[in-house]
Amino acid sequence: MANSFIERAFSPNPVGPALVVEFTLAGAPYMTLNGGPIFKPTPAASISVLTEDQAETDALWAKLVADGGKESMCAWLTDRYGVSWQIVPQALPRLLGADDKVAAARARDAMMKMRKIDIAALEAAFKGK
Repeated sequence: MANSFIERAFSPNPVGPALVVEFTLAGAPYMTLNGGPIFKPTPAASISVLTEDQAETDALWAKLVADGGKESMCAWLTDRYGVSWQIVPQALPRLLGADDKVAAARARDAMMKMRKIDIAALEAAFKGK
C-alpha cells in the first residue's frame, strides 16, 4: 500500500519482540504497544483500511493473512500477530449506504457470505443479478 512503512521499533531485549512500533499506513500514523501476555490483541479494537479497488484489497489482504494470519468474515482478518483488521473497499460503504434500501440489503446479504470483499459480486448483488 502506498505511503506505508515502519517508522521505528523499540525492544528492550534485542532478541525479544518489539515493545513499541511506530508505523504509517496509507499516510496515517499509528503506534502500537505490546501489552505482553496479560493484554492480548482482541477484535474489539481493529485497524480499518479503506481500499480503492479490488487489486488493492487483494494485495493488502494477501499480505496480512500471510505467515499465519487468519481470514474471518465480512472484510475482517487477523494478522500473524493477532491484530484484527478490516479491509474495506470504498464500494462497500457506498453500496450498503445507498438510497435504494432493497438493493443495499442485497449487497449486505452478499457481503455476509464473504470473507475478503469481492467488489464485482457485491455490485452484481446490488443490481439484482
